[in-house]
Amino acid sequence: MTARSDKPSTRSSASKTASGKASPAKPSTARSAGGKPKAKKPAGARAGSGKSNGAAIALGFVINDMATEQDNYTTIRLARTAIERGHQVVFIGLSDFIYDADGTIRAHAFLPRDKAYASDAELLADLQATDAQRQAVSVDALDVLMLRSDPAEEIEDRPWAPNSALLFAQLAVLKHVIVLNDPAHLTDASNKTYFQHFPEEVRPATCISTDADIIKAFIAERDGYGVIKPLQGSGGQGVFVVTPDSGGNLNQMIEAVTRDGYAIVQEYLPRAADGDLRLFMLNGRALRVDGQYACIRRYNDGDDARSNISAGGKFEMAKPDADALRLAEIVGPKLSRDGMYLAGLDIVGDKMMEINVDTPGGITMMEDLTGIDFSGLIISDLERKVRLRDLYNRTLSNTELAMM
Repeated sequence: MTARSDKPSTRSSASKTASGKASPAKPSTARSAGGKPKAKKPAGARAGSGKSNGAAIALGFVINDMATEQDNYTTIRLARTAIERGHQVVFIGLSDFIYDADGTIRAHAFLPRDKAYASDAELLADLQATDAQRQAVSVDALDVLMLRSDPAEEIEDRPWAPNSALLFAQLAVLKHVIVLNDPAHLTDASNKTYFQHFPEEVRPATCISTDADIIKAFIAERDGYGVIKPLQGSGGQGVFVVTPDSGGNLNQMIEAVTRDGYAIVQEYLPRAADGDLRLFMLNGRALRVDGQYACIRRYNDGDDARSNISAGGKFEMAKPDADALRLAEIVGPKLSRDGMYLAGLDIVGDKMMEINVDTPGGITMMEDLTGIDFSGLIISDLERKVRLRDLYNRTLSNTELAMM
């Protein structure tokens, strides 16, 4: 955890608003050397970014750990956009929740100290500084809690952390905090077997097993071609592309994946050689702003078959073709039913390879390439959900709010 000088309070630091609702403690305004508040205008603002037209909301982001966040993460871009629009933002690590004896939920959170940041890097530097502002906040008082942690990062050292955080998130739902993606379903959706619940038409042929003979038979039936990857994981880690030339290396590939559990084996799609598409879904529909879809093509022009950006792949903006939009239409109803508010579809040709519902990334790259304010649309949508929750006196369910 990042070192800090501010010791977390042992009491809730929530204050009361005029309506009597508790709210998280507000971050202090950063000051210049002369003691005057800084007046910063964010540089490189996206088209359409700016202040919210509605009331400020309190928005929390659940992350793995502040020390491991990076300035190109979608989470940081969403947070900076929310700050620019006048909202309160806090960051909560997976191990930072507290359930008090009186039934309240708190967390040792990181709070931004400024009202605007010139870049994502500047915001992250503030949050990761040795004197970063950190204090106990009331999770119950948040309007929205966005779950943006990657379970794959915790498999070795903290396998307990992701599920524990989901349990706290489910408790927050009982306090009428809008939690996205819906934690009641995210427990199941985080596993790659979730993919198998979608219509067969959108999925490549798949086998899941720990048995090396079964895996090899599946590949042999497809003329020696296939893709092997761990059932738990993301970011292209532990992914092997099998070809007829793999020969004796196949046993090593299978052993490398199954030593940590089940392997998922899929048919090889030849069009994967040209990369894949990452298409964002919001509220069960393809995310689009001013006619531009939130979609990038990820590819690798070297020998590495992985196109994941985190694995060294490259990217460019792309227009989803008819096949990709058809897949988005097919998977939309289940995403909606399960409260998967923000998701990333990984598409090759007319098939989906994966659905990322934990922490889909790519918004930052898309905005930097186009100048289009995709993150602003997402924050505006969160504002709308909070208004609807309050207009209906908090009688709508979390899953309903997640997708309306």
